[in-house]
Amino acid sequence: MTLAYRRSGGAALQSVLFDLDGTLADTAPDLGYALNQQRLARGMPELSIDELRSHASSGARGLLQVGFGIHPDNAGYPELRDEFLDLYEKNISRNSTLFAGVPDLLDAIDARGMTWGIVTNKAERFTFPLLRALRLLDRCACIICGDTTPFAKPHPAPLIEAMSRIGTTATRCIYVGDDERDVQAGHAAGMSVVVARYGYLGTGRPPEEWGADVFVDSPAGLLPILFDGLTVI
Repeated sequence: MTLAYRRSGGAALQSVLFDLDGTLADTAPDLGYALNQQRLARGMPELSIDELRSHASSGARGLLQVGFGIHPDNAGYPELRDEFLDLYEKNISRNSTLFAGVPDLLDAIDARGMTWGIVTNKAERFTFPLLRALRLLDRCACIICGDTTPFAKPHPAPLIEAMSRIGTTATRCIYVGDDERDVQAGHAAGMSVVVARYGYLGTGRPPEEWGADVFVDSPAGLLPILFDGLTVI
């Protein structure tokens, strides 16, 4: 799949789905805060947000790995994870913000009458309070969380459910994310995928190897894709 200028008879884009952490919102400061509270309580120094940012999209699993060198199959991991999640829930909107340019992007999408929604692996327990704090809860057409469907990304089920809820199809909708699993999920759902280079991008393979259809360096970079007659061919 590629994105190119729409030809006569091509299907115009009518909707866009976004990942949340690292795509719409910079949540690393609050995720890092929860981890650092755990480290401080154990006499360990804080880690800088720059050290933690690339792990933020992996949630508790990724942050606990970098913070304590512990993995889900290690003894004591469930207790440490639950403590982390409780701390994060209590501090979910201390310093999390929309990335610069995202408010203008969403305003432009709304002004054009396009439909947009959110598909995240973040659990509903955290997603809804965060979106309420960011004043997005009542704006998006759908919110699909990591526990909304039986499977999370990279499985396509969350994206398929989102398209069903907003009444669109894969040829008229694109997905925007910042992690390889976003590309995998989008392509498995038949969609084209835009990778946000300004996001977290994980710690695995370089983004250039993910097979994304388009890269953007800022939220404003999405505007020509959405509005200048670009479509899937």
